[in-house]
Amino acid sequence: MNQRNANETKNKEETVSLTEENKADLSLFEDLTVGLMNLISLEEHFFFSYAKTSDATYLTYLNEIRNIRKKILPLIVKNPKGEEWCASKHLLASSMRFYEVGTKLLSQEKKEDAQSFFKQSFDLLSLFFLINQPTAMGNSLPENDLARTVHSENFLEKISSIVKKAMDCCRE
Repeated sequence: MNQRNANETKNKEETVSLTEENKADLSLFEDLTVGLMNLISLEEHFFFSYAKTSDATYLTYLNEIRNIRKKILPLIVKNPKGEEWCASKHLLASSMRFYEVGTKLLSQEKKEDAQSFFKQSFDLLSLFFLINQPTAMGNSLPENDLARTVHSENFLEKISSIVKKAMDCCRE
């Protein structure tokens, strides 16, 4: 990573480094995000139900859920410059699936494997938060190419650490 990218990443970390006194309230953003994850999962379930049964009713359900998701996603993905819309949807879907795998492994008493999937799930969610930064986390991506920034050492761990500090679903 070149010095400019390192400085921009450091500045971004400093910008969103939050203390307990001024911790950001991301509860609405978090709730919308989890709601979107579940809508995407519902779309998948209705697709597979249709594939298994050939019952076209499931396609109607899928389309209705998709229409709801299309109304909600713009509340979070604002002014996409590139492929943020689709990337955001896929980050949420992947995060949800890895979470599901983690819970299944946990129920099978495979705690270490579950923890690995939970970490990956949260890392993907954190990247979603970075891309779609609510006001509390900054207003725009760094001017540099995000793809180059991602190659920084421990990038997802750094972003996940920042998101952990900012998230507090219990704030009203």
